Formats: sequence, structure tokens, C-alpha cells
Amino acid sequence: MLKPMAWLGGVLLIGAMSISMASMAIAHDVQTDAMRIAHPFATPTPPGAVNGAAYVDITALSGAVTLVGASSSASSNVELHEMQMDGDMMQMRHVEEIRIEAGETYTMRPGGGFHLMLIGLTEPLKEGEQFPLTLTFAEQGDVDIEVWIQSAQEGREAADGHH
Repeated sequence: MLKPMAWLGGVLLIGAMSISMASMAIAHDVQTDAMRIAHPFATPTPPGAVNGAAYVDITALSGAVTLVGASSSASSNVELHEMQMDGDMMQMRHVEEIRIEAGETYTMRPGGGFHLMLIGLTEPLKEGEQFPLTLTFAEQGDVDIEVWIQSAQEGREAADGHH
């Protein structure tokens, strides 16, 4: 039979480990001296879709940062895209770079603005899964992140909770 204090210690240890693991699962960002990349997420794609989109928040800390490219094993190509309204038509175009000035955060979200276009998906993006993505910055080179696949609403809410 366990002594009450030993049992209580075990319960507290398990509780602390659970909180720690939950915190790691919630806080999924990468920080360097120059920037913070917060809550990268992608939205699920329907079966047979050949393209998808990923979103991330980038905060420039000590100086401006310029995102110049990206790559992933989840797709044959990743392009930087911008979506904007032209009258009542939504247009998407490829851009060469996304510059974030020192002290600013660029927030990517479904529905407009910049996003990472995943072209030639190797398989559909399924909610609850993850995939690796490498972001390439002019000032710093490559930064590896893990992208979570979430509904647009869940991804938006979780990412907004990081700020």
C-alpha cells in the first residue's frame, strides 16, 4: 500500500506533466533573435484537391525580416501569394517576398492578404495532422516549423490566442 504522501506526490507529478505537455501542444511557435513565428496552421482540403494554403504570424523583433520563399515535403512547391479584392472579384497573385518591419507582426489568415500556397499536394491535408514547412528569410536563411492542420475557425482562434 502506498503511503498518502507518496501517492499525493505521484498525483502532483502526473498533473504537472500533463499541464506541461498541454502547454507545449498549445504554444507552437519558433523564436530566433530576429523574429517570432507563431501558430503555423493550414486548412483541411477536400479529397482530390491538388493545392492548399498555410498561414503563419511573423513578428520582426530586432530588425526588419523578409520572407523570400518556403518549401515542404507536403507539396511539390510552396509559393508566397496575396489575395485581394478587385471590384467584386477575389484575385490571387504570386509575390516575390513579404517584408515585415521591426516591431511589426504580419498576420496571415484565410480569406485575404498573404498566405503560403501549397502547390501539388502529395496527399490531402487532413484535420488533426501536421507537416513540416521551411521558411526562407533573406536576412537569416531557413527556419523550420511544424504546421498543424485545423479548420479555418479553429486555426484562426488558436493563432489569435498567441497575441
